[in-house]
This record gives sequence, C-alpha cells and structure tokens, in this order.
Amino acid sequence: MSETKTYLEIRNLHASTEDTPILKGVDLTIAQGETHALMGPNGSGKSTLANVIMGHPAYEVTDGEILFRGQNLLELEPEERARLGVFLAFQYPVAIPGVSVAKFLKSAHDATHGDNKLKPAEFLKELRENIKYLEVDDSFINRYLNDGFSGGEKKRMEILQMLTLKPRFAVMDETDSGLDIDALQVVAKGVNKLAGADFGLLVITHYERILRYIHPDHLHVLIDGKIVHSGGSDLVKKLEEKGYDWVRQEFGEEVLVG
Repeated sequence: MSETKTYLEIRNLHASTEDTPILKGVDLTIAQGETHALMGPNGSGKSTLANVIMGHPAYEVTDGEILFRGQNLLELEPEERARLGVFLAFQYPVAIPGVSVAKFLKSAHDATHGDNKLKPAEFLKELRENIKYLEVDDSFINRYLNDGFSGGEKKRMEILQMLTLKPRFAVMDETDSGLDIDALQVVAKGVNKLAGADFGLLVITHYERILRYIHPDHLHVLIDGKIVHSGGSDLVKKLEEKGYDWVRQEFGEEVLVG
C-alpha cells in the first residue's frame, strides 16, 4: 500500500488587506488525491484564503505558512506557484480583449510546463478534445478570452484551463455561483476528469448542489477567519438544514476567539 502524502498544508495562517485582519489562524491539511470543500457565511474569509494561496498582492500574510508538497508558497511569486502546479479558478473571471482562448491557453501551458511543452498541432488536438468534453462549440477557441462570454461560458473557461494545464492542486473559488444545473454538471464533469492520486482540490462554495457531483472527502466551515468545524460529506446536509447559526451555537467559544 502506497504512503499518502500531504499536498497542501496551511499552518496558523493570518492575512490582512488594507490593514484589516481577515484570516485569523487557518489550519488545513489536504492529502494527495483528496477533495476538500470549504463553506462559510459571506465575509468569513473564503475568497481571501483562495487568493492568499495563489499569491494575490492585495493580501498581506502576517503569520503562518502555506506548504505545497513541502515547499513554502509564501516565498514564491504567483507565476512560480503556477509552475509548481497550483491553480486558482476565479469566482469572477476577467475578460482580456484581443487575446484568443487558444493563444492564451498555449502561452499558459508553455509557461507552466517547462521542457514538457506540446507542439502546436498536439496542443490544438488536445484542446479540441477538451472543448468537446466540456460541451462547448469548437469556435470557442478563436474567441477573445472571456470577452462577451456568458457567466456559464466564463466558468467553463476556468475548467478548460484546468484541463489544459493539468495542475497538481486547484482551488475553485465559488466556480458554481450563477450556474444553471446543466452548466453545473458540465463543470463538475471537467473537474472529475482531473481527479486522481496526483491531484488535490479545494472547492469553495456556498451551496450544496455542486457537492452532489464533486464529492468531497472532507468539509470545513470557515467563520470569522478560522476553520471552526470539519466533518465528512454528511456535514453539508446539516448545514443546509440548520445554517451557520448552528455552528456558531455549537462552537461559539472557538468562533469568537481571535
């Protein structure tokens, strides 16, 4: 039996933006091949955690560590984290007029794969296969990145990037927000295609529905900048039924600390 390895380990992470503390001691460990879900009320720090993992310059880490496969991400620039295999699917993807989807993805693939770059014909073949898999029209690759895209198309684009770049660890920051059920199923299908022993995933969400298709090994509740409770996939049903007030009442002393 092979030994399970830690992919991502967050230790006592504190982070602020504009001198306002947001994360107040986050501890989280994600092992190789695991999917974790993170839920919590608005303003609890979920998106801040995603951005800090990826190295967004608007956030200042004041204490703690983020280790990815034993290496401290906080010592690295965002592009260096990407080359290590860390990926963030944005909640609000931005448009880049003048840059086609194909050109953007080829440049991103080349930048993150070093000596393992694909030849243009091989890359285009794989890209078309992924587009077909995500049930997107083939003309998608010639459109400008997210320019004029619907909400569902933007989220499909985030998953297309994941399939193209094949990261070792991905954070999905509320990628399911605003999606109808058909688009949600396609997004989940793309994520599940990547799932395996060499892939770790953190799904940040407000809703139970995406977790019907992407089944987490563990679920965590973030309130006031701290993970205050963790459990299995059954925890999401309890949250749907009782809301976060139940967590505050059950773990009130822990929630109020910090």
